[in-house]
Amino acid sequence: MHDLFKGLLNIIYPLSCGACGGSGDALCKPCIDTFRPVDQNDSCPVCGRCLGQRIVCGHCADEKRTFDEGLYGFYFENKLREAVHAFKFTGRKDVGRRLVGLARKNIIPFSSKFDCIVPMPVTEKRLKNRGFNQSFIVAEEISGITGKPLYHSVLRKTKETQDQYSLAREERRKNVQGVFALFDSHKIRDSRVLLVDDLYTTGATAREASRTLMKGKTKSVVLFALARTP
Repeated sequence: MHDLFKGLLNIIYPLSCGACGGSGDALCKPCIDTFRPVDQNDSCPVCGRCLGQRIVCGHCADEKRTFDEGLYGFYFENKLREAVHAFKFTGRKDVGRRLVGLARKNIIPFSSKFDCIVPMPVTEKRLKNRGFNQSFIVAEEISGITGKPLYHSVLRKTKETQDQYSLAREERRKNVQGVFALFDSHKIRDSRVLLVDDLYTTGATAREASRTLMKGKTKSVVLFALARTP
């Protein structure tokens, strides 16, 4: 019955590819074939920067780390960028879920490194304007894949900030300083937490959010980002 209903919906409202707009699926195969996955064997295990080998990059070696390791889905470029924008800005949750599914084979082994999942929060104003938190959608999919519990209200963003993409590196760090707060921290105490975000750029937001999570006496924090800048 569910498949029949889905089929009828597709006839009435045909799916279009979130990357190119072509009909047929949330993401078409030609577009998927252009996506460049982040190769864990050729990148920094913390920030995912492509290095040609798996070593900690100079920036992460010099930076005070607040999360131990990161898993990154794809490089944020070309058709993948269009897909993420469709997910994030036009409400295409199906595109976001499909992208997580494409990263499934790397998520499953990484799940041995965390006990629970916390999505990167947005402010209530942003949630009201956009209608959903894209990081929650990603986290929800990861919870379904791994069976690990999802705590969506433990970490909250309490202050509005400028969009990070418009700022320089140091400005990004200052922009997110002190913007997160913990609630019901007992849920993550003595646990290994997976922090989930949709996009990783300089890492300023991830570091500040991880720093806040560590105040809840977690054992460790690791990160998953659906995409990262090349």
